Amino acid sequence: MNGFIDDLKNTFNKPGNMLPQLIIINVGVFVILGILMVFSYFSGLNIFNLVYNQLAIPAEFSQFIMKPWTIITYAFVHSMGDIFHILFNMLFLYWFGRLIVEYLGSNKLLGLYIWGAITGAVIYLLAYNFMPVFRDISQVRMVGASAAVYAVMVGAATLLPDFRFFLLFLGPVKIKYIALFSIVLSFIGTAGSNAGGNIAHLGGAFIGYVIIIQLKQGNDWTKPVVSTVEGIKNLFRPKPKIKVSHSSGKRTSTSSRGSSGTSSTKVDQHEIDRILDKISERGYESLSKEEKEKLFNASRK
Repeated sequence: MNGFIDDLKNTFNKPGNMLPQLIIINVGVFVILGILMVFSYFSGLNIFNLVYNQLAIPAEFSQFIMKPWTIITYAFVHSMGDIFHILFNMLFLYWFGRLIVEYLGSNKLLGLYIWGAITGAVIYLLAYNFMPVFRDISQVRMVGASAAVYAVMVGAATLLPDFRFFLLFLGPVKIKYIALFSIVLSFIGTAGSNAGGNIAHLGGAFIGYVIIIQLKQGNDWTKPVVSTVEGIKNLFRPKPKIKVSHSSGKRTSTSSRGSSGTSSTKVDQHEIDRILDKISERGYESLSKEEKEKLFNASRK
């Protein structure tokens, strides 16, 4: 058990590991809610519904403004009565998320996911509060990572439209057709029983397309999201303790040179590790000319 917990900690502490982190958070929330649901059933307590209602986004503006955090939290919660809801969301996130991470870095994946969740929620709220077809919305709420996943999927398809996935019974299929087929299904679904969810899908798909188009033009919309998330993370990171050291005695020139050589080697290795972490998070193109030269020189040793 300790080994499993240590693996989870390593996953969250490792830079540039956003894809497995997102999947673990989604699965972890699902498992915790499942435990609460079973406990509530056998104990007669209403703990599950109390927690679930605090995470799901309500359709009514009057309820939403009392729970504004749900514009994000709903995207990490799934239907407890349908295992395929979380299963397919995580599979699509993994397949298309790998492409985003490989070609753009982990930060772009995080930005697409959060922007997709927010845009999907906004479109959902606007539709249910301003479209006459949705009249009785007092008990309507939404959960699921689908809008966020659609942003990642369409983002990948916009970036690499001719990249192929091998599909069972169909063989290699270009991902632009997979994304297009998914969008058409969601559009048709806006007139069905899950209208709100499908409307959110379209919102996520739209912002995924826009973000990649803007990125190609030199505008990175994911930066504010990444900066905000990093700021929140820093609030919970332990502050390093300041150590004060005192030097006593004289060092010989030989020892000084030896010490200097060891320190220089450590600094160089730390710098290479930092550059590699930067590539993992933001992609190779984010490196400066000096960083690229350092990496090249290190590879020749």
